[in-house]
Amino acid sequence: MSKGIVYLVGAGPGDPKLITVRGLETIRQADCIVYDRLASPRLLAHAKPDAELIYCGKLPDRHTLTQEEINQVLVEKALQGKTVTRLKGGDPCIFGRVGEEAEELVKHGIPFEIVPGITSGIAAPAYAGIPVTHRDFNSSFAIVTGHERPDKTASSVNWEKLACAVETIIFYMGVGNLPFIREQLIKHGRSPQTPVALIRWGTTVEQQTVVGTLADIVEKREQAGLTNPAIIIVGEVVKLREKLQWFEKKPLFGKRVLVTRARSQASDLSERIAELGGEAYEYPLIKLAPPQELDRLDDALRKLSQFDWVIFTSVNGVNHFFRRMRELCIDIRTLTGRLAAVGPKTAEALEEKGLTVHVLPADFRAEGLLDSLKGKLVPGESVLLPRADIAREILPKELRAHGLQVTEVDTYQTVVDAGNTEETAALLKDGAIHIVTFTSSSTVKNFVQSMAGHDLHELLAGVKIACIGPITAQTARDLGLPVHIVAADSHIQGLLDAIIRHEGEENQNAAV
Repeated sequence: MSKGIVYLVGAGPGDPKLITVRGLETIRQADCIVYDRLASPRLLAHAKPDAELIYCGKLPDRHTLTQEEINQVLVEKALQGKTVTRLKGGDPCIFGRVGEEAEELVKHGIPFEIVPGITSGIAAPAYAGIPVTHRDFNSSFAIVTGHERPDKTASSVNWEKLACAVETIIFYMGVGNLPFIREQLIKHGRSPQTPVALIRWGTTVEQQTVVGTLADIVEKREQAGLTNPAIIIVGEVVKLREKLQWFEKKPLFGKRVLVTRARSQASDLSERIAELGGEAYEYPLIKLAPPQELDRLDDALRKLSQFDWVIFTSVNGVNHFFRRMRELCIDIRTLTGRLAAVGPKTAEALEEKGLTVHVLPADFRAEGLLDSLKGKLVPGESVLLPRADIAREILPKELRAHGLQVTEVDTYQTVVDAGNTEETAALLKDGAIHIVTFTSSSTVKNFVQSMAGHDLHELLAGVKIACIGPITAQTARDLGLPVHIVAADSHIQGLLDAIIRHEGEENQNAAV
């Protein structure tokens, strides 16, 4: 059997988007991923479905696997002919022990590649508004370990020369030794008034920053309860934080938001949450699939030119409708009736196909669409209503009441898709989820169903529930869930606007 290859990869400082393009490639092609606790678990979502995942996280006081055991795992998997990605937080060459792992691979003749990553000592200060260099303050900086090997009999840090040799000093893993670090710097000539910043979990929603001076930083750290993993940055550049901090000012900073949309739709909402400073945790509760019976849909598509109106109530309905048209090789020009769309996104999906939308309501739900259609519909006209298998009945019922001939067809069906229920429940229980979003009544129902084995009252204690509109909100209330946020406009941007407004009001009230 030929030997595999090992990629020694820097995952970046925490924000999964800060991994390099090459690093992401190695995750996607790996047969086995050996990862530590500082590598974002969201990166593992890019792994192949059958990839073997091995956790080897380390804490200062305990290890899941020793370094020697990690070395052995890398060798064994590579000798089995596998492509192995060793995923480390930050940059593997900066206190990442990549040299030891690479030496072991060389010993066994195993090919390897080192993929650099963005190191936390530069990224975390940047996210806290502190550039590690600035020509008004410094022309050099040093990166120093704050946690040396426990078996060392003497420190290898030359404190006498380090204290004043460079303007900015960045310590890794040094929070536990902060009193000693402060003592050594002041003892060897650093002013007690030198600014200091501690940054915990930099670049993530858990980012916590404490600023002080060498004289008072130990006491401020104790008051804040700040612990590892954290970066210590010492120097005048820390003063720039007051002017340059940006990440912590984003409207959803510090918030982890549960996204319950179908996996195929979740990315749009997740991207917007990230842009606003939050972190999206995806828990898709519905999966879209072709309808069980295609005969009615196929028959309607073959008679498309006979309909006076075609009314679309969702982007999904549009996508599945035209996908089936392509599969049946039906010419889009047979769609001669006037078109109505329930909202701007649905209308946009139609317009992208070169079609004109004749009716678009101001209120993006069935009731608003009915109001907009008044005066435009003529009794006796034929209406095609392509939609989901679980759509509300108000629209076809009211259309028939106005004397229209309505043909309802299922363009897709929704099925429950809740694969990571236990992990989601654990995050809710631990208070790691701050906001739960529901974008349809079906996501609410499936959420309650998926959590049937858990105490929902306990899981949702302290969690805000945000609904895309009044219909979804009413479904949540009917199922016993508290609703804190309801979008005024029933679309994704409306939901985000409502969440931002709610969080802003809460922050104002907390500041009073």
